[in-house]
Amino acid sequence: MSVEQKQKRIEIAAGRKKADLVIKNAGIVNVFTNEIIFGDIAVHDSLIVGIGEYSGKEEIDAGGKYVCPGLIDCHVHIESGMVTPVEFARVVLQHGTTTIIADPHEIANVCGIEGIHFMMNEAQFVPMNIYYMMPSCVPATPFENNGATLTARVMEPFAGSPHILGLGEVMNYPGVLVGDTEILNKIELYDNAVVDGHCSGLSEHELCAYKAVGVLTNHECTNIDEVISHLRLGMYVQIREGSAARNLADIISGLIERSIPLNRCVFCTDDKHLQDISREGHINYNIKKAICLGIDPIEAIKMATINPAQCYNLKRLGAVAPGYSADLLILSDLDSFNIEKVLFRGAVVCEKGKKPNISRIIDDPNVINTVRIPDLSPEHFAIKIDDITANVITVIPNQLITKREILPVSKDSENNFIPDEVFSKVVVVERHKATGNIGLGIVKGFGIRNGAIASTVAHDSHNLIIVGDNDADMLLASRELKRVNGGYTVVSGGEVIGTLPLPIAGLMSDGDASFVEDKLMEMIDSAKSLGVSDGIDPFVTMSFLTLPVIPELRVTDRGLFDVNSFSFIDI
Repeated sequence: MSVEQKQKRIEIAAGRKKADLVIKNAGIVNVFTNEIIFGDIAVHDSLIVGIGEYSGKEEIDAGGKYVCPGLIDCHVHIESGMVTPVEFARVVLQHGTTTIIADPHEIANVCGIEGIHFMMNEAQFVPMNIYYMMPSCVPATPFENNGATLTARVMEPFAGSPHILGLGEVMNYPGVLVGDTEILNKIELYDNAVVDGHCSGLSEHELCAYKAVGVLTNHECTNIDEVISHLRLGMYVQIREGSAARNLADIISGLIERSIPLNRCVFCTDDKHLQDISREGHINYNIKKAICLGIDPIEAIKMATINPAQCYNLKRLGAVAPGYSADLLILSDLDSFNIEKVLFRGAVVCEKGKKPNISRIIDDPNVINTVRIPDLSPEHFAIKIDDITANVITVIPNQLITKREILPVSKDSENNFIPDEVFSKVVVVERHKATGNIGLGIVKGFGIRNGAIASTVAHDSHNLIIVGDNDADMLLASRELKRVNGGYTVVSGGEVIGTLPLPIAGLMSDGDASFVEDKLMEMIDSAKSLGVSDGIDPFVTMSFLTLPVIPELRVTDRGLFDVNSFSFIDI
C-alpha cells in the first residue's frame, strides 16, 4: 500500500471526503468487544476505513439490520463437492462464506503439482478469498499407487506464496511420532506458517509430541475430552460439520457444559456434499446450529470469523473495523442468521440467497485425460477361492468403518467366486499410469443384483473402483468411465443406466452445481434400484473402501489390506 493510498484513507476516515461506499444505519457486530454498535460503515478501495457517521458516493441503508464479517471455512476439500473452485464459490457465497482455506489433497494425489497450480489459478476468477494449504501426504499411504509424489523438495518453491497459508493436514502422525525425516522436512518447510493436523486417539505424550513439532490445528476431535486436551496445549480445534462426519453438537454441548473459552475454536466442513450445502447451508449452518445449542450469537459468529482469521494469520479478515477487508454480511437478525446481502471487498455479490453470476471454461490439459487403464477382460476380475470361506469386507450402514469377516461364499467348479445377493465383487484398477495393477475383494452389504456401479473417486489415491455381481457389467462400467475420463456410472444388463462425468482429474465436473446435484441424485436412485440398501450411500461408501487407514478391511490396487495388522492378506 502506497503513502498516497494511506492519505486517501485518512481523509475519508476523518470525515473530510466521501467514501466509495457507506452502509448506513447498521447494527455492527463487534467481534472484539462482543457488542452491537449502531452506526455507519465507510468503505474505500475494498477496505473498511471508518465506523461512525459517514456519507458515501454510494450508500446502502441497512435499516437497523445487523452487519457481521464474511464467514471463513478453515478446512475444506473443494474436490469433494465434485465441482471446480469457481462453481464451488457460486454455491457457498450465497450462504455467506467469503473465505475458504482449502486442502487440494485429492487432486494432488491424481495430478501432483499441476493439480495444485490448476486450483490456484481457478481461485483468481471468483469474488471470494480462496487460500490453500500444501498437501502433506501425497501419496497418503505406501499401500496403493496414486498419480504423483510430493516431497519436501517439490514443495519448496511454494513456500512463501501468499496463496498458500501453510502445510495441509498431517495425516501421517505415526511418521511424526517416530521422527520420520521426510514428514519432518515438510513441517520444517512451513515452520513459520500454519501446520494443520489430522489425528485421533493419541495419548497425552503423543499429542504433546505432535504439537511440539509445530502442528497447530485438528479437525478430527469427536468428543469434548479430546477437544479439551487439544485446547490445553494451545491448539485450535476445527469443529467439523460435514456430510459424513458431524461432530458439532457433541463438541458444542461439551464446551457449554464445561464453560470452556471459545477463542481457539473454529468451524469447518471438511467434506460436505453440494446437496447438503444446498439443503442446510455451509458455515452459516454451523453458526445456526451452535446458536440453537446455546452459544451466544456473537460468540458463534467469532468462531466463523475472527478466530480462524487469527489462527491463519489473515490480518485483514474476520472483523468489521478500520483496516479490515469489506467482506460483509447484512443479516435480518442474529438468532436465525438470515442473510440478506453478501459483500466481497465492498461489492455486493449475492442477494437473498441467489448465486452470483460467474462462470469459467476449463482448458487446462494437465487435469484432464487422467483415466489411463489397459484393456481389461473377465480374466482380470476372477477371484480364486481355495477354501469354503473367504475374507470379506463387511460394510456397516451409515459408517465408514468396515468389518473383516471370514464367511462361507459360493464358487464354481473352477474355484472362482460367484457373487450373489449377499456378496458382491469389488475390483480396484490403477488408473494413473496404466500399470495393470488390479486389486480384488469380496464385499458384503451392497446387495447389488444384475449390475455394477463404478467410480474414479476413491480415497485417497483415486483409482478406479467397481462393485458388482457380474463381470460383463463390471467391464462395461470400467470402459464407460474410461470413455468419459472419470466419474460415476451405473450399469445393468449390459446397458449403461446413467453416468456422471467428472473429467477434471476424474474428481470434478466441468458443469454447474445444479447439474451435478441433479445427476448425482439420479445416479443414487439408479444404484438403489439394483438393490443397494438404505443406510448405504452407494458412491460415498464405495469411495472409502479403498482407504487403507480406516479399520478394518480395505482393498487397493495392490490387493486386500488388513488395517489392524497393516498388511496385505489373501482373499
